[in-house]
Amino acid sequence: MPKTKTDRGAAARFKVTGTGRLRRRQQNRGHLLEHKNNVRKRRLAGEVEVSSADRKKVRRMLGI
Repeated sequence: MPKTKTDRGAAARFKVTGTGRLRRRQQNRGHLLEHKNNVRKRRLAGEVEVSSADRKKVRRMLGI
């Protein structure tokens, strides 16, 4: 059986931590930042954990 290829789009968007958790960037921080207030931009700055509903799909895309 052939190896499964990693989905390169998913590899760019998700990161696996040392303990095996999946992290992702939050949306709404890519562009059009002038009209968003600083509190909102600061809140969106960090990474968050992938939701439990999506974990299985993301793991399959990453080939883990």
